[in-house]
Amino acid sequence: MRSRLPREQWHTLILDTHPGYISWQEYEANLRRLSENAQTCGVAHRRCPPREGPALLQGLVVCGRCGGRMTVSYHYRKERLAPYYWCAGRKEADQVLHGECQRIAGSNIDQAIGDLLVEVVNPLALDVTLAVQCELEARWEETDRLRRTQVERVRYETELARRRFLRVDPDNRLVAASLESDWNEKLRALAEAEQHYARQRQRDDQSLDPSQRKQILSLATDFPRLWRDPNTPHRERKRMVRLLIEDVTLQKADQIEVSVRFRGGVNKTFSLPRPLNHFQSRKHSSEVIAEIDRLLDYHNHGEIATILNKKGYKTGGGVDFDAATIGRIRIAYGLKDRYQRLRDRGLLTLSEIADKLKVSVGTIRRWQHRGLLRVYAYDDQNCCLYEDPGSTSPKKDRRLGEHSIYKEVQCEA
Repeated sequence: MRSRLPREQWHTLILDTHPGYISWQEYEANLRRLSENAQTCGVAHRRCPPREGPALLQGLVVCGRCGGRMTVSYHYRKERLAPYYWCAGRKEADQVLHGECQRIAGSNIDQAIGDLLVEVVNPLALDVTLAVQCELEARWEETDRLRRTQVERVRYETELARRRFLRVDPDNRLVAASLESDWNEKLRALAEAEQHYARQRQRDDQSLDPSQRKQILSLATDFPRLWRDPNTPHRERKRMVRLLIEDVTLQKADQIEVSVRFRGGVNKTFSLPRPLNHFQSRKHSSEVIAEIDRLLDYHNHGEIATILNKKGYKTGGGVDFDAATIGRIRIAYGLKDRYQRLRDRGLLTLSEIADKLKVSVGTIRRWQHRGLLRVYAYDDQNCCLYEDPGSTSPKKDRRLGEHSIYKEVQCEA
């Protein structure tokens, strides 16, 4: 049964023997692109082409737990499209997913990667890079000389084998066959050495001329401007990232560990705080809660909302306060309501003050409308509690609400 062997197991590869529609280099580039664009999950080398979404590292993220490629998903948060990087687990030979590894919000990570790229692409860094490039070019030239020497040695041995074969007596068939076999072996070794040298030469041919160096240095000023331009499409930013970064490994623990592998072999590792979940991101600050607790001594919910909005406070969702929001916050954080606070300070209900003064409820209401009693509203519907007119305390308690709705007069008998 015939089977196609992978290229690594081929013993001979002779290029350009027959004319082709495209060159060998274009063929290999097409194979690489097809491999990178493969959509099969779990392929370690898969890199999707840049898309229109805002996920900066789409196709470049590697899971720090299982080593598989992480996928991108999007959710709306505060009316904006927010990326998430998640790993569904690696596929094994049985094609069964072994559970989700991790899911990480990507907005903070993308921002950190963008800042890192702007920091890296600067004139000093590029000068150092070009200096290293010059050193590498010198080493490549020395390595190329050694490879040429190796090819020349194999070529010399092949020429010796050819001469031995041509000098042998044709009647001595056994010796002639042995020398011919040796010559053929040397020819195969020479072809392999030349092909290997050509591939290495093509791979290492990365020398830069002065015009290319000038273009690279111009990136130091063009790149930050282009990167920060709000009109730059997401797809173009992703293409710029792929020119500089090989991949990014993420692992979620107490913090988000980010390992960036740049093209050329340089690695950069840093940590980011874990992003807040939906509840934490909408949670009110302790300063706001303390201010509401203080204002409940003096104001009802609507007044508190107005005061907080004038001071510039916002809810956890980033909007203005209203009376209903203040009520929900009070209940959620277990704050004592204004009614109970007023009761704790000795204020009376309508029936209680009527019993105390030995009059009817209607009389109390008439006295209230005529301004003969001091009253304090405890909600937004102007429901009130009454101060005992027979109280011996000559001082007004400021906690009762100096800004509340009340009228102070001498109580008529």
